[in-house]
Amino acid sequence: MTRQENKSLLIRGGQLIDPAAKINAPMDVLLREGRVAEVAPPNKIRGSADEKFDARGLAVAPGFIDLHVHLREPGQGYKETIATGTAAAAAGGFTSVCTMPNTAPVVDTAEWVTWLRSPERGAMVNVFPIAAATRGSRGTTLSDFGGLQRAGAVAVTDDGKPILNDDVMRAALTLGAQLNFPIVQHAEDTRLTVNCSMHAGPTAFRLGLFGMPAVAEAAIVDRDVTLAQHIRESRLHVAHLSTADSLKAVRRGKRARARVTCEVTPHHFTLIDENVGEYDTNCKMNPPLRSASDLEAILVALADGTVDAIATDHAPHALHEKQVEFERASFGVTGLETALALAITKLHREHRIPLARIVELFTAGPARVFDLRGRGSLAKGNFADVTIFDPKKRWTFEVAKSRSMSRNSPFDGWQLTGKVVATVVGGKIVHRAD
Repeated sequence: MTRQENKSLLIRGGQLIDPAAKINAPMDVLLREGRVAEVAPPNKIRGSADEKFDARGLAVAPGFIDLHVHLREPGQGYKETIATGTAAAAAGGFTSVCTMPNTAPVVDTAEWVTWLRSPERGAMVNVFPIAAATRGSRGTTLSDFGGLQRAGAVAVTDDGKPILNDDVMRAALTLGAQLNFPIVQHAEDTRLTVNCSMHAGPTAFRLGLFGMPAVAEAAIVDRDVTLAQHIRESRLHVAHLSTADSLKAVRRGKRARARVTCEVTPHHFTLIDENVGEYDTNCKMNPPLRSASDLEAILVALADGTVDAIATDHAPHALHEKQVEFERASFGVTGLETALALAITKLHREHRIPLARIVELFTAGPARVFDLRGRGSLAKGNFADVTIFDPKKRWTFEVAKSRSMSRNSPFDGWQLTGKVVATVVGGKIVHRAD
């Protein structure tokens, strides 16, 4: 990724929202040589700048971090590439993304981690690889955690597949504890979800579809939290949590001071299973859209601090993988370009969750989960990654204009509030709103 680190940028006149630094006030921010050089009240910056950005009327935040994206490379470039996926990330205000390993081949070696991080991939934002927890993500033999970590992986997971075997999960958490390496779990007891394509409930019954019971997720989360409580210093992160009972287990782990964290997606705090309507495959994802009571539980957990991060689970698919019968359609939706607006529209405007809390869920929270040091805050000396957005801007999302290669979004045509105006990575503006 090209960096104009010899340039300086002054962002002036904006409302700085930096939860980690406990700042929510008008501030100017000076970026120089890829780092934050100075933060000061309006017109108090001492240094000069090569370029200035007028942020009057806008919110200025640390660069957003997405802990869970699928960039589809290596091997699935017909759905997305690192270049196109990170362009979508930049348009959505994300300066850093953590990419999942369920590619073809699976990212389970240090060589593939290095490949993902290579400048030749054309990434527009920072890419942090998450490698496979087991070889080939087959759930049996642990991968080389130490080698993957040294190569630059920030965590391991078999995302798309759960680690079902108790002994393998125990071994993963134990080794992760020794290396201070997070284990990310796709919590799904696949023995209970065979041939299932949506949440088990009245809508699945009406449509004649096999439904995934909520217990299929909650049971795995409960087991993993119990293990994390007993394996000292282990780090468990629950991906795309979607049920009320899963949240109960996470709360239990946090109360016990286990190192347990979790993320939720915008589609799980916005939609429910009824939104599948008449077999809308753009509403098919895994975990599936859940019940209204599950959504309410997620809203409470987002507000009270139980949830550590909002993550998109951006999962692009080609048209031919979605324009088929519901049972045959691929799981997953795109989400990078709508995440902030959905959070402002649904969480802030409808449910009165403070804007500072929403920013925390995109910045300081995810930075803590994977120890992304120097990110998640605009403290002096940190990386010069900044997200500038208009929290009051109303706009309509048109999926045809997405920077992603894929179009599988359930939010096409939605009127939203909150728009990214500019994204700054390493002191360089990599996206400006049209």
